[in-house]
Amino acid sequence: MRTFTTRIPVWLTALGGVSVALLLVTTVVPEAAAQNHVGQYEQADIEFGVRLYSANCLRCHGDNGDEVAGVDLRGGTYARAESDFELMRLISSGIQGTAMPPNDFSGTELTGLVSYLRTMRDFDMSAVTLGDEARGRGLFAGKGACDSCHRVRGEGPRTAPDLTDIGAVRTAANLQASLLDPTASMLPVNRPVRAVMADGTVLNGRRLNEDTYTIQLIDENERLRSLDKADLRELAAGTTSPMPPATDVLDEQEVADVLTYLLSLKGLD
Repeated sequence: MRTFTTRIPVWLTALGGVSVALLLVTTVVPEAAAQNHVGQYEQADIEFGVRLYSANCLRCHGDNGDEVAGVDLRGGTYARAESDFELMRLISSGIQGTAMPPNDFSGTELTGLVSYLRTMRDFDMSAVTLGDEARGRGLFAGKGACDSCHRVRGEGPRTAPDLTDIGAVRTAANLQASLLDPTASMLPVNRPVRAVMADGTVLNGRRLNEDTYTIQLIDENERLRSLDKADLRELAAGTTSPMPPATDVLDEQEVADVLTYLLSLKGLD
């Protein structure tokens, strides 16, 4: 009699890609959209927001956010936006008839900007710990060995999620958590799968698709496997990420560098 040790959720959407030393989960909804109170913002998102503010907002709003008449960003005065969602929408759409233009920020960037704006009064600029993108790129392919599992822009294996657009769909805080504690940050869709065939053959891999009757995997040799559940003796999802914590091989500054590189990955150029 066949038994299934773990009930795996049905995932109907394909997950393209690969992973390396990082098993990262993608989500397209910026977390800060649901946050409306100071104190709910992650340090990594705030620090990312500081960089975005300096590059995009500082020239008009100034260091203290009070260079535009009627607007006091540090003091929390937003005439047209009370909630985080409204503030994100305002940043994206701009203000017609003023010098505030529309902006094509990703959800991750909006999360960072709003996180910084909401905490601007208390933020210590000296606490910024994001690193250097170029160094991070080198560490990703070198000391961190991240490209031994993850695929970026068509290069790399398919044994873990593709990170080509990870900086557009994951917040800085999400990515930092995945680097520091991959198992605690792993979502069910990214859990490694173990399937035992009727003849005892064991397959380990990453789930791509699943429905009521079948499951499709990329196995450890990067081979696509389509399995009929009725032919399986066992089907189980692991609870431990195959990716080790980045701190096993990288120091604090190097982790910050890799995080900054991941945030720069926003799809194909």
